[in-house]
Parts: sequence; structure tokens; C-alpha cells
Amino acid sequence: MSKDHNYLTTLKERGYRITPQREMIIKTIARNPTHFTADEIHTKIQTRVHSLNIATVYRTLELLVEEGMVCRSDFGEGHIIYAPEDHGPHIHLVCRQCNQVIDADSTLAHSLKEKMQEKYQFALDLHHLAVFGLCSACQKGEEHHES
Repeated sequence: MSKDHNYLTTLKERGYRITPQREMIIKTIARNPTHFTADEIHTKIQTRVHSLNIATVYRTLELLVEEGMVCRSDFGEGHIIYAPEDHGPHIHLVCRQCNQVIDADSTLAHSLKEKMQEKYQFALDLHHLAVFGLCSACQKGEEHHES
């Protein structure tokens, strides 16, 4: 069974109405193997159907986040990205100066997770984490361009 079919079936079983717009959004998300923004989903669909409102995309994304099908990361300054839950755990290293995003191995944060649980009895959710700092080029004061 395809991922979009699974999403749609799950939402129907949970009592949600599947409108044609919601179905288009879900199919687009399910076929996207990596991160995306609401604007990117909206643009992809707009090439086929011009009547889709961006607010519908945001509402559908929020529903999918609430239902555990999609995760959301806030990169600051209004830059929010989404990814399917099955994208797997990972850390985004976000440069505060140039906005470069580097994907890092999530296992590097396991000791932090253990220490937070031990010291504060707080279970960290490291499935999709954004950490802010400066990339190596910005630390050196170099100018660089994203490739």
C-alpha cells in the first residue's frame, strides 16, 4: 500500500473528511522523500490546480503533525520545514549567520538525551531537532554561497 493511501486511510478511520484539496496535499507530501515547506507544497500543486489556498496547505500540515504523520522543525525567523515521520531521526545544524542547514547524525545527541532523563527526568524527543550556531565558514569570517 502506498504512503499516500496509508495517510488517507488513517485519517478516514480517525473521522477526518478527505476533501479533494486535502487529498492533493497529502499525495504531494507522501511523494516527497525529504524536507519541504508549506510554500513548496503549495507551489507544486499550483502548477496543476490554481484554486488551492495556502491556508488549506497549512491546516492540512498541522493536522498531519497532530496525527503524527509529519514532523515540523522551526529554523527561526519564520522558516518552518516539515518532513514525513518515516524520514527518520536527524539533527539540523542551522547557521544563525548564513542560514546554511547541515544534516547531522542523530546518534551524537544520545548522551544528551540520557543525561537529561537522568538529571531532570525529562524525555527528549530527538526525532527531528534543529540546533543553532555558526557554521565553520562563518566562524572564520569567510563569505560563502550555498551550493
